Parts: sequence; structure tokens; C-alpha cells
Amino acid sequence: MNEVVDDTYNKCLLEMQCCTMFDYIRLLDARIQRMQGSHSAEVRKMNFGMAIMALKAGYPIRRSGWNGKGLWVIKQVPAHITEEIVPKMQSLPQSAKDLILKGKGTIDYTSQCLIYNENTGRADSWVPSISDVFADDWEIVVE
Repeated sequence: MNEVVDDTYNKCLLEMQCCTMFDYIRLLDARIQRMQGSHSAEVRKMNFGMAIMALKAGYPIRRSGWNGKGLWVIKQVPAHITEEIVPKMQSLPQSAKDLILKGKGTIDYTSQCLIYNENTGRADSWVPSISDVFADDWEIVVE
């Protein structure tokens, strides 16, 4: 490629286009197989970009390489919590409720992700690690 494309930015765009087209072909192949009746056809070993697209669309994701089985990540639905609801929230201590009500009185949840453990029912906030970002073992969680 260096002999043909001498502009660094163009090289980057070409590499990105190639990767995107490869991902598209994998997605299309799985979709065609499923439309033909193969309900076991899945896109495995997705990169983080593909996983984020699924997450943004509301689907749970996980890494096949995670040691803990039964773990998956979901993006929370943005929510506006009104001042009528804040006092009833079980997830906040009274001191936090008092401070919130003394201030604006509302809570706006945005752009949060949870990691859920289906074995324990525990949900914790989740921020991807650098190894998660560069991993190619992401998958969509289905029943």
C-alpha cells in the first residue's frame, strides 16, 4: 500500500474502510444464514466498535474471554427522575436525597452502562478497560 498511497491520512481511511467492509460482510453473512433458517448463526469475535453499536441499539453484550460466566453489559436507558420520585428512591441514602432536593431536585441519568451478573443478580457500573477496548471477542447476548 505504501507504494500506491503516500498520504498518511488516506492510508488510515483505506485501512478503516477495509476493516468496516470486512465487518459488514460478516454481519451480512450471519443475517443471510439466519434468514435461511440457521438460527444458530451468530457474529462472534466482534471488535469493540461493533459491540458498541449493539450496546447503543439496546442489546446486551459480553466478552467470551471473561472469566466470570453469566456477566453481560447493558447501556441504561436515559431517564429523568423528578423531585417527586427522588424521595422514594431506594438506591440513594437519605443524605444524598436531601442534597439533590436542596439543589435542582432532579436527576438525569445519561450514558451509563451496567455490568450484570445473572448468577448473583448484582449490577455494578461499568467502564471498559483498555483490554476490553482492544478485544476482538465481543458477542451479543441472546437468550
